[in-house]
Amino acid sequence: MAKVTVKDLDVKGKRVIVRVDFNVPHKGGVITDDNRVRAALPTINYLTENGAKVILLSHLGKVKTDEDKAKNDMSIVADCLAKLQSAPVRFVNATRGPELEAAVAELKDGEIVLMQNTRYEKGESKNDPELGAYWASLGDLFVCDAFGSVHRAHASTVGIPTHLPGAVGFLVEKELNVLGGALNDPQRPFVAILGGAKVSDKIGVIENLLKIADKVIIGGGMSYTFSKAMGGEIGTSLLEADKIDLAKDFLAKGEGKLILPIDTVIANDFSNPTEIKTVKAGEIPEGFMGLDIGPETIALFKKELEGAKTVFWNGPMGVFEDPRFAVGTVEVCKTLAELEGATTIIGGGDSASAAKNLGFAEKFSHISTGGGASLEYMEGKELPGVAIIPEK
Repeated sequence: MAKVTVKDLDVKGKRVIVRVDFNVPHKGGVITDDNRVRAALPTINYLTENGAKVILLSHLGKVKTDEDKAKNDMSIVADCLAKLQSAPVRFVNATRGPELEAAVAELKDGEIVLMQNTRYEKGESKNDPELGAYWASLGDLFVCDAFGSVHRAHASTVGIPTHLPGAVGFLVEKELNVLGGALNDPQRPFVAILGGAKVSDKIGVIENLLKIADKVIIGGGMSYTFSKAMGGEIGTSLLEADKIDLAKDFLAKGEGKLILPIDTVIANDFSNPTEIKTVKAGEIPEGFMGLDIGPETIALFKKELEGAKTVFWNGPMGVFEDPRFAVGTVEVCKTLAELEGATTIIGGGDSASAAKNLGFAEKFSHISTGGGASLEYMEGKELPGVAIIPEK
C-alpha cells in the first residue's frame, strides 16, 4: 500500500492541516510522557522547513463533561511543542470561529497554529459533515500523521481529507511500512505473541494471525478461557464463558501453531494476596486466580521464539503493574529485546509501556504509536483514516 506522502506535496506557502496524535498522558497540567509529541516532529519540522503554514489538530483525552474539558486543555501541549522545536507556535483556545480563522489568516510561512482539543466539538467523533467541511476550509492540504487515531472515522481524520488533497506523514508512513511488512511479507519464522485480559478484544487478530504467522503464543488473562475450553480448572481466574466455544474453535484451527501456558502463578486474592504459588495450567484450585505465566511457560515461550525472524507482540503476560506478577511480561520483553537478527514489533498499548518502563524500548525494531490501530491493521481491517488518503 503506497500512499501519497508529505514529500509528494508542494507545501511552500500552503496552509497544511496536520492531524497529529498529541493525546499525551498528563497529570495536574503536566505532561508525564512527551513521546507522542516527539513522534510528530519529523513531519512538523519537514513542513516548517519547507515553508508551509502549519495548522495542527489533535484530540486529548475523553471529553464528555465541562470537567473533562478543563482537564484536557490542549494548551499544555503547545508549551511542550514550543520547547521541542524552533518554529513559532501559536495556541488558539478555539475549535472554530473568528479567533481561529484570524490566527490561520495571520500565519506566515514556517509558522504553526495549534488548535484546541478537537473533541471539544461533539461532531468530531460522529464525523459530522459540516464540521469536517469547516475545518477543511481552513487549509489547502491535509496530512495524516496520527496513527493512534486512523482506525476512527472522525471529522478530523476522515472529514477533512474528504475535501482536501491528502497525504500521510512520516510517522504513519513508517507504521504502514513496518506493520504492512509483517502482515503481507514477513521474514519467517513469524511469531505473534498476544496477551491481555480478554479473548473478545482480540478475536479478529487471533483469527487472522493463525492464517499468517508460524506460531501464535497466548498469555495473559485471556489464556484462562482457553484453559477452560480444554477442560482445565481455573479457579476464580478471568473467564469469558461466552467465548469458550470460540476458544475451542481456535484450538482446533491452530493445532501445532497455537502455544498456550503450561504453568501459571496464582494467588488467593487480587489486591492483597496472602498466598502466592505456581501450579500447572488447568489445575488452579478454588479460591485462587491466575495472575501471571509461570517459569515453565517462560522457558517454553523462549524456546518457541528461538530463531524467529519477525515477532509481533501485543498485550502483557500477567498483571504486570504489580511486581509480583510482572515476571512473565518482563521475561518476554527481555527475550525479544535480545533476539538477534529479528524484526521485533510491539503493537502499542501495555506492551509498549512495559518496554519503555523496563528500559528496552531502544532494542525493539518498532514500537507502534497506536495500540487499537495496530491491532485492527493486523486483523486485516481497513483503517478509515488511511483509506481516505489516495494511493500514489
